[in-house]
Amino acid sequence: MTDRRWKQRPPGSTWGDWGDDDELGRINLLTRDKVLQGAAEIKEGVTFSLSLPLDYPGGTALNQRRYPPILKPTEDLQHKQDVFYNVIAREQISPDFNDVWSDDQVTLWLQYSTQWDALAHQGAEFDADADGVPEAVYYNGYRAGQDIVGPQEDAKGDGSGSLGFARHLGLEHMAAHGVQGRGVLIDLEHHLGRGWQAVDFATLSGIMKTDNVVVEPGDMVVIHTGFATQILEWGKNPDPVAIHRTASYLDAHDPAILQWVTDSGLSALIADNYAVEGVGVERPPNEPVPHTLLPIHQHCLFKLGVPLGELWFTRDLARWLREHGRTRFLLTAPPLRLPGTQGSPLTPVATV
Repeated sequence: MTDRRWKQRPPGSTWGDWGDDDELGRINLLTRDKVLQGAAEIKEGVTFSLSLPLDYPGGTALNQRRYPPILKPTEDLQHKQDVFYNVIAREQISPDFNDVWSDDQVTLWLQYSTQWDALAHQGAEFDADADGVPEAVYYNGYRAGQDIVGPQEDAKGDGSGSLGFARHLGLEHMAAHGVQGRGVLIDLEHHLGRGWQAVDFATLSGIMKTDNVVVEPGDMVVIHTGFATQILEWGKNPDPVAIHRTASYLDAHDPAILQWVTDSGLSALIADNYAVEGVGVERPPNEPVPHTLLPIHQHCLFKLGVPLGELWFTRDLARWLREHGRTRFLLTAPPLRLPGTQGSPLTPVATV
């Protein structure tokens, strides 16, 4: 106990529940039994890609920090060519060969399109040392500047901190564990349309009851709002105003929503919209200060260890499930096994 990074944990958190050094949070609930439960949902062998093309939404209207991928050929240093593309082997290597080769490279903003948020993506100032002074910490007490290292914070001197690096809580741990189990879809668009609106727990639970949606511990919950469908319809030229006022989102200022996330035991919370919750929405009056900008992010990533999926493409899956009177499926959704990342693109697959 003396080596633990924290002396007190946030109320209602899961810090330490899977050990002092846990970096998976509720992904620990994706057990062998949970994989088998997911596999048992396969009745037809039909698969659905739940990823947008990774060059969507287009432009930077959704987030000024995040840009579309930059794809270009690699250089061919051996033959002093600017690009290694459509290289004809008989001309470059030997007339004995008939091969033609191309290689490419990409610069990715890891949270531009369909993505996972890592537990390293958002922390909070919290008095983990129980000394009356809040520290900048992340899930399970991992420390800003030591475990999640930014520019000029390279305490180990190994260079990893010069550009920013998550020594802990990066998505490589989730990738190594494997992300596969039972998915459960809640179809908000069918009931609410694509109007910009907060969905409180009363509304959410009413929709779940109507559609016979049951969430059990370890399930990965997928929220369908129609936002990603609208993104595709804009064709990489999104309306810069409407993109921030399209489709429904979970009401992060309804305490019952946060309690549902806690009580349901869900292992991951996913939506086809920008942030699962609303960004830039009106705050409740007389909210205590200081407070979080993104309550669901803080509740999930910082307190519970629940990864968030954002900008998933769920239209086709939602339609199929409704036509067949189902809400559950096998979900396979590992992030890239890229060490130190706060977010990762992925191509999740649902199998029904």
